Amino acid sequence: MIKEYLLQNWALLLIIVAFAIALKVTVFLEKRTVRHFYAMLVEIFVLSIAVFAEFYLADRGVYALARTLLMALRYSATPIIIAQVIYSLVKKPNPAVFIPAAALTVIDIVSIFTGIVFSVGEDGVFHRGPLGMLPFVAAAVYSVFVVYVLYKNSNKRAAEIIPIVFLAIALTSGVVLPFLLGPSFSHIFCTTIALALFVYYVFLIIQVTKKDPLTGLLNRQAYYADIESNPESITALVSIDMNGLKILNDTQGHAAGDEGLITLGLCFMRAVRRGESAYRVGGDEFVIICRRVPRDEVAALADRIRRNVADTDYGVSLGYSCNYDGKKSIDDMLRESDEMMYIEKACYYKSTEKD
Repeated sequence: MIKEYLLQNWALLLIIVAFAIALKVTVFLEKRTVRHFYAMLVEIFVLSIAVFAEFYLADRGVYALARTLLMALRYSATPIIIAQVIYSLVKKPNPAVFIPAAALTVIDIVSIFTGIVFSVGEDGVFHRGPLGMLPFVAAAVYSVFVVYVLYKNSNKRAAEIIPIVFLAIALTSGVVLPFLLGPSFSHIFCTTIALALFVYYVFLIIQVTKKDPLTGLLNRQAYYADIESNPESITALVSIDMNGLKILNDTQGHAAGDEGLITLGLCFMRAVRRGESAYRVGGDEFVIICRRVPRDEVAALADRIRRNVADTDYGVSLGYSCNYDGKKSIDDMLRESDEMMYIEKACYYKSTEKD
């Protein structure tokens, strides 16, 4: 039995070991993210054992109850793993993402006794219940949601979007391929997910040198590199400063200040669209580069930022400069956007003095 498991899952075990070693020596990722990756590796390993045991029993037509228990585990595991991907890879995760997965797990457990999702007859034949498609629908919805969340919390650059698409394809394969290839696909599903996570992790490490570790925005070095790359395509710059960071640090501590910067970083990420990239270039200083973005879209970007920030406990001062006739240099645009931003900053300080 062990020999058969090793033959079927040797590639998976190698990926898990390599992934674990890579996580051990990684110094760039947050400890929280590393812990969650470890947890997902353990879950995938346990799932691989459950899948093997289920089909091992099915081939021998024995232990119908044990098979239903293992099915409940298999059907519940995929949404839980996908929910954990979402929870692990965003800056400010929401535990509510696990609620649908938890509800599905309860339904799968109930199905052990009622057959509402699946059952195994006395003859050892598998039967799909009236809610038999629910695990696949849940996995599909989660797969779409993971793309939405990761894209929304990305810098909208190809280097980040490509691994998101790759991860989505791997997750979606667990929904589609069982119907095309039959139940045997379950044997390679764990390997597929582990490989997809490993590839996504590699892309994270590649990108980490370009990112600000606190906010997840692109960093100062990436900003300087990007303004030198095809500067003629840059049609606008947006300058942003956080209001009141020093007061927040002095009164509530630097942890509170960091929380504010993280929150604002998410506001900017969710505001940018195609052709717009957000950077943290200083302590509370941010810049957004717009490439071939129409003037009205730059104003719309500024409005989106203001609306996003208005929903938080923080504030920003913002200015922007456009260059559609090619007469302004990058320095001219930055100077002009900074001047506009400083005027707004002065109004903010004047209003706080009155208070």
